Amino acid sequence: MREERVAGERSLLVGVGISAIGIGMYIPFSLVFFHHVTGLSFTLVGVVLTATGLAGLAVMPLAGSAVDRFGAKKVNLLLYAVRSLGFALYPLAGSLPAFAAVALVTALADRSFPVVQQSLIGEVARGGARDRLQASIRALQNAGMGAGALVVSGVLALWGTDGFTYTAWGNAVAFALAGLLVSRVKRVEGRANGEPGSAGSAGSAKRPPAGYRMVLADRPFLGLTAANFLTALGYSALSVLFPLYISTWLHGPDSLTGAAFTVNTALCAGIGVLIAGRVRRSGARRTRSAALGALLFAAAFVGQIALGTVRPGQTATLIALLVIVVVYTVGELVHSPSGGALSVSAAPEGVRGRYLATYQLSYSLASALAPSLFTGLLALDGRLPWAFLTVAALGAAFALTRLERHLPAEAVYATRPSPAPAPPAAAEAAPREPVTAS
Repeated sequence: MREERVAGERSLLVGVGISAIGIGMYIPFSLVFFHHVTGLSFTLVGVVLTATGLAGLAVMPLAGSAVDRFGAKKVNLLLYAVRSLGFALYPLAGSLPAFAAVALVTALADRSFPVVQQSLIGEVARGGARDRLQASIRALQNAGMGAGALVVSGVLALWGTDGFTYTAWGNAVAFALAGLLVSRVKRVEGRANGEPGSAGSAGSAKRPPAGYRMVLADRPFLGLTAANFLTALGYSALSVLFPLYISTWLHGPDSLTGAAFTVNTALCAGIGVLIAGRVRRSGARRTRSAALGALLFAAAFVGQIALGTVRPGQTATLIALLVIVVVYTVGELVHSPSGGALSVSAAPEGVRGRYLATYQLSYSLASALAPSLFTGLLALDGRLPWAFLTVAALGAAFALTRLERHLPAEAVYATRPSPAPAPPAAAEAAPREPVTAS
């Protein structure tokens, strides 16, 4: 069955790529970036960014409610506008109160954006097109962030620290342009019969939207969110645990961390869509392909335990780490599109924003807990955090397969399987013509 094309899909993807370039222009240098743009000390900048980031987490449920009330596209465009305005104002926010105010408003938009973007995928696509968009967006985000880091490096080489100011204004332009492009995408009309939120399902869109009580009463979806939390801890490993593990346990050079990030980013940008397409065309159930991604995570974590036990020479360590990163990245590329589309498709249309706000909290909570959890376990034994992550990934894979029968079929299958044809009527059951003598 051929997938439906999304109206305005190319504009949506180009917009995502442009905004990713903007993100890549400041994320790798966030503390330094804001220090030079505002003139405030690193300490003050760090305190403000932490406080506003936590405040951003608190408003994610409100973002879900806004999506359900106004639609994902409208809220998405509003967030792009807020982010654009915020970066345009950063160079003018030289005092602490001004910086805190701009950072707070921008952080609220940044933290809410994943919820709204996931909801937008559900609003403009259905079936296998959701998996395709998930994979394409992830690939573009990785490529864009890498390109953004290269751009800002060139800007700083040309203009020195003044380049941070130009970068802030460049971000404002990037987010504004991305918003204009995304405004061209169109909501898909209608829903497949039986899809959550369709007229033929129990969660009909004709019903008045329920609040978060409906989400909390949906035990299969909460189970899906809990399983994603276990996998999301693994997503934090590359950025949080990997550098510490290399320096404190393997006693390797910091360049190994840079090499790992380069391999991960290059693979995500280069083969992410290819792998996701292969998984999608195989007809695999989303629950099982997401579980496969979690199992590949577990295999990579076991590899780290083995490497940390053997501790071979520097060359062997480099080769082993690169192999582990490749396995880890393939797991990410298999899990991410299926897991994302699974959550979008399991959410009833009328309350999709609230559902996905709840689901995205699993990522945010994992990101918040990862630093203290990993450093605490690493202090006891360098292999212990990897053992913990292995158990978590295996638990996620087991939970996904167990939840399969309790989730809507339209969430589990990218393309709903056709019902088996009815057996032909038996010949003897047909009425016979009366036999007459000739």
